[in-house]
Amino acid sequence: MRDDLELLTDSYDYKLPPHLIATEPVKPADMAKLLVYDRKSDRVIHTIFKEIADIIPKECEIFFNDTKVIKARIFGHKASGGRVELLFNRYLPNSNSLVMIRGRVKVGTKILFDNNLSAVVKRLNEDGSREVKFYIDDSEATFDKLIEVFEKIGHIPLPPYMNREDRADDEKDYQTLFASKPGAVAAPTASLHFTPKLLDRLKSEHTTHHLTLHVGAGTFKPVEVSNILNHPMHSEYFQIPKESAKAIDDKSVDILAVGTTVTRTIEYYARKKSLEGECDLFLHPKNRPIRVNRLLTNFHLPKSTLIMLVSSFIGREKTLELYQEAIDREYRFYSYGDAMLIL
Repeated sequence: MRDDLELLTDSYDYKLPPHLIATEPVKPADMAKLLVYDRKSDRVIHTIFKEIADIIPKECEIFFNDTKVIKARIFGHKASGGRVELLFNRYLPNSNSLVMIRGRVKVGTKILFDNNLSAVVKRLNEDGSREVKFYIDDSEATFDKLIEVFEKIGHIPLPPYMNREDRADDEKDYQTLFASKPGAVAAPTASLHFTPKLLDRLKSEHTTHHLTLHVGAGTFKPVEVSNILNHPMHSEYFQIPKESAKAIDDKSVDILAVGTTVTRTIEYYARKKSLEGECDLFLHPKNRPIRVNRLLTNFHLPKSTLIMLVSSFIGREKTLELYQEAIDREYRFYSYGDAMLIL
């Protein structure tokens, strides 16, 4: 019966009081709460993130995601005058862009934005996404040029559950200290808790690595099927430097993955040995990690692929038990919320 529950989407549900949804980050960032769960001793410790350097085992090598959140939310209007909100998701190999559009459009609709940016709708997908071709001054826009314009006219795409507009502070708060590769539409949020001082200490005491996974809007896509094995997992572009891959290949290296994005990328590489491509790996209790030893992560949405990923490390029942303990202790949840370290 327990096996059946691990496959049921509804089994990953929990009730979160609305006031525990974090809409602002803790400042300083390392004063966020930290729940530490040691699997060997089945012990839980409640502390603050600032103490993590004294908790992470010394032999751990730490992996970070260096993706950079782009100002992917832009506003324009159709040539006919109707207002349009567009969320850029990713640039496609055919030079189209995969986007979400709020406002009715059809194939051929032209959308006008500031700074001489325009888009023409090329395809309507069944999942609600759209493919568009972007133009700058009527010339096809490259990804790099597109990002330049987004930086001038766009907004940081805060997750919908924050239920507020982005502000100037979010440009810094919703970006990691080591963000360097533009392309994400959501932050790898486990990394938002680090301060420069804490990060410097970890780098002085541990070997650290970077990899890139451009977090897409699919990370917020709910699991809408009753059996999790039937969920069509989204894919996201990744790239792993050769030096990072060497550490993954060395089975003697104890790996701490900072975040679910890092975990999925490492685990995809461990299975496929690809240094670059599309990661569509879905980790859950029936598809457990084979390479990542420890996980640092935030607290995730009910019935999401992310809470299922956490369950792949410690099981569904223990995950829900720890989430309830966090709720009882007034932990803050989701992107700007508190953190959990699984040892």
